[in-house]
Amino acid sequence: MSASAEATVLITHAVGLHARPSVKFTKLAKTFAAEVEVAVAANGPWFDAKSIVKVMAAKAPKGTLLHIRARGDGASKAVEALVGLVQRDFDEGADHARSA
Repeated sequence: MSASAEATVLITHAVGLHARPSVKFTKLAKTFAAEVEVAVAANGPWFDAKSIVKVMAAKAPKGTLLHIRARGDGASKAVEALVGLVQRDFDEGADHARSA
């Protein structure tokens, strides 16, 4: 009985998922017991979200739909937290407020 969850979120951060945002993303992913993976395409390839090297290798620029999935304990909470981080522009800059 393994829990799983997945979601897709738009990267709106100016530099995309690079250095600082990647570090924040992987640090948050590591706080969950679940296996967490990310991809820049719905059909993959999928990368370990807890690996800074693999997350940065995804080279996800602004405007990319980031696919996140998790399996195991806390899968839903992990996906929800990571989606929230991306939606908040990785908690960088209040100037980059949502405009819609």
